[in-house]
Amino acid sequence: MALLTAKAATVQLAPGGYPATPVWSYDWTIPGPVIRAAQGSRLERRLMNTLEVPTSVHWHGIRIDNAMDGVAGLTQNAVPPGESFDYAFKLPDAGTYWYHAHTNSMEQVARGLSGALIIEEATPPDVDRDEVLMIDDWLIDPDTGLFIDNFAAPMLRSHGGQIGNLVGVNGRYDYRLSARQNERLRVRLINSANARIFGLKLEGLTGWKVALDGMPLDTPEPVTDTLVLAPAQRMDLIVDVIAAEGETAGLLFAAADDTWRVLADVSVDGRAASVPRGAPQPLPRNPRMEVVGVDAAPVLEMPLQGGAMRGLESATFNGQRLGWQELVEKGQYWALAGQAGLGDTPLATLSRGETARIRTTNDTIFPHAMHLHGMHFRVRRADGRLGPLRDTVLVMPNETTEIAFVADNPGKWLLHCHMLGHAASGMTNWIMVT
Repeated sequence: MALLTAKAATVQLAPGGYPATPVWSYDWTIPGPVIRAAQGSRLERRLMNTLEVPTSVHWHGIRIDNAMDGVAGLTQNAVPPGESFDYAFKLPDAGTYWYHAHTNSMEQVARGLSGALIIEEATPPDVDRDEVLMIDDWLIDPDTGLFIDNFAAPMLRSHGGQIGNLVGVNGRYDYRLSARQNERLRVRLINSANARIFGLKLEGLTGWKVALDGMPLDTPEPVTDTLVLAPAQRMDLIVDVIAAEGETAGLLFAAADDTWRVLADVSVDGRAASVPRGAPQPLPRNPRMEVVGVDAAPVLEMPLQGGAMRGLESATFNGQRLGWQELVEKGQYWALAGQAGLGDTPLATLSRGETARIRTTNDTIFPHAMHLHGMHFRVRRADGRLGPLRDTVLVMPNETTEIAFVADNPGKWLLHCHMLGHAASGMTNWIMVT
């Protein structure tokens, strides 16, 4: 069985001239190695933990056997230092996924424990290259190169979460790609940041969205506006390089000062074809993409509550109903449907094959990227139509979002905010599928 080693390492995240950064890595790299496998195959990895803290691996977006989901405290025990755990599971869906630590996730992911998981179609799209861009930010002391150790800070956990002072792609602040005019790329975007919502736009490139969170869109959608990628979300683009040699091209992100800055620079050298190819074809569909019986499905109300300036009056934590001050003392600033953190009782128990709806109302002043493990869902629009399959949905303040899914995967499945500081301080729960 192939090894995936969680190990301390040192990498150069900051620009040259600044100190290198001690990180927690998979196989000595930030991000971890890109794992590629064929759709329908079986993936096997032995996690070897050489860190000084317990850890585990979640295979984000994979419709996986529950025992392999990697959630410490729910689907497995965390792997102690010096020990190992064998993950083995089938890969039913093609697409762009990722893996990351799911023990003390806020700190462990921020320190580097994540990587891309690419499940390849039997018939891939007609492109010249397939590029994976893991987008991240890091909060680093420029004088020492060390991560700023404020992972448990009440200000961060009760507000928007930890936002880094350095943004990069694939572990580099100055990521560059070489390309030719009219070359066609498949670009797989993965937001692996702790809390940052990325606004992105293309420059010198023409693109089409072809998949979200690993799942193919029925029809490719031209990129005409800013792309929004919340933490944990993925987006597959088919991109044509329209810039000529010497012209500017790349992927830009919206910075806090309302300017657009280069995230990935594309250097254009030469020409691949005399003319562009035109709109791409849709990707092959994955199995079990339909969500049926939505109108008759029961609705589970799940308000998102708490945070700074809209504190909880009370919530249940570890089986006890506590007031706001008691919750704050225990580091719990958020709640899902009145529950702070994982309880002994699931938010809902569903029968296998049952269609369910979850209506989420964001009663806080902060956005939340809500992620469901083990299954994909469709967002139900105001007119009743269903949106594309996803596993993570961004719910803005004062917004109500309804998702619909088929509970076709038995087990205990986590439902939580992927602003990882929010999840660590109350915004997490689980559902049972029997």
